[in-house]
Order: sequence, then C-alpha cells, then structure tokens
Amino acid sequence: MDHQVWEHARLSATSDTGAAKPVVTRFAPSPTGFLHIGGARTALFNLLFARHHGGKFLLRIEDTDRARSTEPAIAAILDGMRWLGLDWDGEEVYQFARAARHAEVAHQMLAAGHAYKCFATAEDLEAMRAEQRANKQPLRYDGRWRDRDASEAPEGAPFVLRLKAPREGSVTIEDKVQGSVTVNNSELDDMVLLRSDGTPTYMLAVVVDDHDMGVTHVIRGDDHLNNAFRQLPIYRAMHAVEGGWEEPTYAHIPLIHGADGAKLSKRHGALGVDAYRDELGLLPEAVSNYLLRLGWGHGDDEIISRDQAIEWFDLAGVGKSPSRFDLKKLENLNGHYIRATDDARLADLVAPRLPFEASESQRALLAQAMPALKPRAANLNEIADGAMFLFRARPLELDEGAAALLGGDAPALLAQVYAALDGAATWDTEVLEAAVRTVADDAGVKLGAVAQPLRAALTGRRTSPGIFDVLALLGREESLARIADQMTKA
Repeated sequence: MDHQVWEHARLSATSDTGAAKPVVTRFAPSPTGFLHIGGARTALFNLLFARHHGGKFLLRIEDTDRARSTEPAIAAILDGMRWLGLDWDGEEVYQFARAARHAEVAHQMLAAGHAYKCFATAEDLEAMRAEQRANKQPLRYDGRWRDRDASEAPEGAPFVLRLKAPREGSVTIEDKVQGSVTVNNSELDDMVLLRSDGTPTYMLAVVVDDHDMGVTHVIRGDDHLNNAFRQLPIYRAMHAVEGGWEEPTYAHIPLIHGADGAKLSKRHGALGVDAYRDELGLLPEAVSNYLLRLGWGHGDDEIISRDQAIEWFDLAGVGKSPSRFDLKKLENLNGHYIRATDDARLADLVAPRLPFEASESQRALLAQAMPALKPRAANLNEIADGAMFLFRARPLELDEGAAALLGGDAPALLAQVYAALDGAATWDTEVLEAAVRTVADDAGVKLGAVAQPLRAALTGRRTSPGIFDVLALLGREESLARIADQMTKA
C-alpha cells in the first residue's frame, strides 16, 4: 500500500467531532517460524477486544528481518490464524514494503531537531562499552554526537540517525493490565532510528506502522513493556512535528508459563498452532477456548463460545500473573468439543487420519460410527485409531491383549455367541445385547466373560466402543465371520 493510501486511511480514522475514535487493534508477528501458541493468544485477545468494541482487528507481518523471514513461515502464520478463526479486517500489511515511509518519518524528525546524525564507528562504540563495563555502568549509548555538528565528521563518513530522547524527568504508562508503570528518562538512550545503510530499525517501523494503521490499542506480551517507553518519544516527537500522532493505549499481557511455572517451552507442549491441529488432532474451537482462559476469566465459566467471548471480553478480566499451560487440560476441553461436534464434520476431519484413502462408503460408515467413537476420545487421532476395527481385513491380526483374551474357554463361548447371534431376528443393539446376555446366563458366567473375548474377536483389541455398538456397525455378515475365525465349534 503506497504512502498516499496509508495517509488517507490514517486521516479517515481521526474523528472530526472530538468523539472517541473507533477501536483498532493489531497483531504483528515476525515470520521466522510457525504461529506460536503464545502469539495465537495475543492475536485472540486483540480480535476479541476489537470485536467487543465494534472496532477493527488488523494484521501486520513484521518481515524486516530479511535473513530470517520466510514465505513458508508467513503462510504458516496465515494458515494458523485462519484455522483458529482469527479473521483480520482488510489485507495483511507487510512491514518491509513500507521501509521508505519509515525513513521519511526519521528524516522529518531529523529536520525538526528530534533526531541527529551519529558518526560513531563500531570501534568507538566497543571502546565506549568496554569503559562502561570497567566502571560497572549500564551499557547504553553516551550521546557523544547528540550536540555535535555533522560538519565535524570526516567527509563521506557513514552515520546512523538516532532519536534525541528526553533525558530529564520520567514517563508513566497507565497500562490496562500492568497498571501504572514509570521509567526515568535517564535509563533510556538515544536509540538508532535508521541504520548506516538507510534501513529503519524495528522500533521506528513499529511506531510508524501503528500510527499509519490508526491503531488505538496495543495489546501484546509484557516482554514488550520496555519497548513502549522507547517508542513513546517517537510519537511525541512526531506529534510536535505535524500533530495527530496520538499515543496508543497499552495493555501488556503476562506471558504463558508451563505447568511447572517455568518459561513455556516445547517440553511443556509449546508447539506451533499447526501441530495442535495436525499432530495432536485438536479442534480449533477447543484451542481457542483454552487460550481465552489462559490469563482471562469470566466468573466460573469454562466453556465459552466465540460469540460469548466477544460479548464478555475486556481488558479488565486479564490477570497480571503468568498463566500456566496444561496440555492435559487442553485435551480434556477438546474432548468436550468433540462430543458436541456434528458427526459428519468429525468424519471429514478423521478420514484423512486413517492410514488409507477412505471411500465415500467408508466415510459414511465413519460418520455412522461417531456416536460410539467420540464419547471416549480426547482428540481426532484417538477417534481414527478407535475406528480402525471397522476397516480391518480378515483374519484380524490380534494385539497381545486381545490374544490373551481368546485362550481357555473363550473359543467355546464364542461358538455359543455365534449360534445365538446367527439366530437373531434383527440386527439391532437391543436384540444383540439380549442374545449375548442369554449366552452368559446359560454358561453361568458374568457378561464380561463373554463380552471380552467377543470384543477381541471382533476388533483384534482389548478395548473398543461398546461391544453391541461394534456388532451393529460391523453388520451381521462381517461380525459372524470374525467370530467364526476365533472359535471352535462346540
């Protein structure tokens, strides 16, 4: 988007009546990897806040690190956001494409005396830092070119543009999550705005983009809180230059920790969003609901739909303490959503997880089996695994547990079951259950003594959906054939 279009968008966001501007939030990931679970939560909070206030949620790809930003990573971020239903307004913005606009602002600040040329060499800066280390001083730029004239530098010498940051007093941010936070200006240095090759730094680019995009609320991780104090002087300098550079409202949300309280890592289940879908087999609404409850709450409510979240969400409900990510709780929540999900949709999600390409008839059988498969499942992978008995070829390969159930008196009991089921007038669960119970009663054993070897014969496993559901789903012919494979005629 060119500068003129951006300027029009910015000016359009400003109210002429003095009324509060509409809320505009943004999510601004760096495309150096997949969409991280923490980033997904940040995006969700931004989306919900904007929707709750009838505003806009924008997406900016901060791809200025050209060495690490990749097209596959950008695609993965967009894919992960779409999967979670984090629908942004308008087209995504690419920060690198706006480098000329960032440089333009830096030069405006230079011309107005809010920035200056620094000709310090790498050797100068290293000597400065060595002296500061020796004196046990904070490592920060000492302002050596702040008040010098550029004519003092050798002709043609390279330079960076630095912000002329305030040195006296302090800055207080009334953060919507962290509360009132104050930093003395003496703790900050004159940061670089433009590098010696003319490219903008991250700090400058973020401020210019947020301003031009009309962002009113910056909601991001609290690891960026210090950045806010470095970015505010840019807003204030540019407001003095041309007016209209209003400071955003900040809300820095605590990071996510592992269940043990340590910084979240892969060992805690901190994967890319795509892995929760592809590897763990979770549903997007479950992941979204879980992320919502990581650091935000609404009374005792645990199951919260997207519509409810939009209605209820506000920053007052975000806690100050880091939340703890618990993969087991996420899977339990996913189990709830699986049980509530339409059977046809589940079948469509599970079919690609089978070790073969399912035909239409097999997909139909899968959907038919869902009421029996989904009550026990915590994820789509468990449903796919539990459904395999439907599609196995005879004679079934028995796992170790199933083989153990088919020893002793089991074959003779199966022969009796075969005879009882073969004579069943109809093949429905009530008739089938009555027939199997009769076999158990006649043999003087508990139902489990018959049902367990029957399960092993029908599925090749020790565990399965309810045995009468298994019989009904397999049908008369297939069920009797599988039983016959494991019995001896009495």
